[in-house]
Amino acid sequence: MSETLKILGKRRFSFIITALTMIFFYLPIVILIIFSFNNAYRGVIWTGFTLKWYSLLFKDDKIWRAFLNTAIIAITSSTIATVIGVLSAVGIYWHEFKLKKYFQGLIYTPLIIPDILMGVSMLMLFVSLKIPLGLFTIFVAHVTFSISYVILIVIARLENFDYSIVEAAQDLGANWHQIFFKIVIPMIKPAIIASFLLSITLSIDDFVITFFVAGPGSTTLPLQIYSMIKFGVSPEINALSTLLIAGTLLLSIIGLKFRRLIFS
Repeated sequence: MSETLKILGKRRFSFIITALTMIFFYLPIVILIIFSFNNAYRGVIWTGFTLKWYSLLFKDDKIWRAFLNTAIIAITSSTIATVIGVLSAVGIYWHEFKLKKYFQGLIYTPLIIPDILMGVSMLMLFVSLKIPLGLFTIFVAHVTFSISYVILIVIARLENFDYSIVEAAQDLGANWHQIFFKIVIPMIKPAIIASFLLSITLSIDDFVITFFVAGPGSTTLPLQIYSMIKFGVSPEINALSTLLIAGTLLLSIIGLKFRRLIFS
């Protein structure tokens, strides 16, 4: 009986700790969302429900320009990173070569090094090559850190790939071009979609690396939010943050769905 009580006590303690941790993580986000509908401009006192901050948000040209820059960079960089990552993952996983283990180690480098270090190194590279800072440099930086995520996700899918299907196709006379596009790509499609959505999410949310490689006229949403916060946190920023949270959450849910398919 005493052992049962001890087990129940440990479970209750674990539940309390987990609940407190979740509250600590998500309570600030909930408060931000609530006050995006608050009629008061300053302070934390609730004065009534309103949608005027969202109305003002959609009329702000600076925010829409930043959103357009963010969308262009996120979609283009994620597309290129996905193409390069898929080809790299297939090549690294299926082909044997002398430097294979070193290539596998390099995949984790962008995931391990601090963002500020990567941002500074990318800035030094662009300056040394005399490349003007702008949307192009942000695009290159986002492709660089997204490729590693794509490779890891696709390789995880290839771990469960039945290579006998490829051998059967070869026996039937299929060439590598036909095998890749008619067999490999359809079978790893969930991983491709999941990595593409993850790359978009990472690109939209990135601030540190973008801060170092952005130039005049290339402000993204995170940079725009940072510049607006300098003058105080207004309900308009709360409204913008709420929409960003909703968009990121939607992409994460879709990506999680395809992630389950990867390991099924």
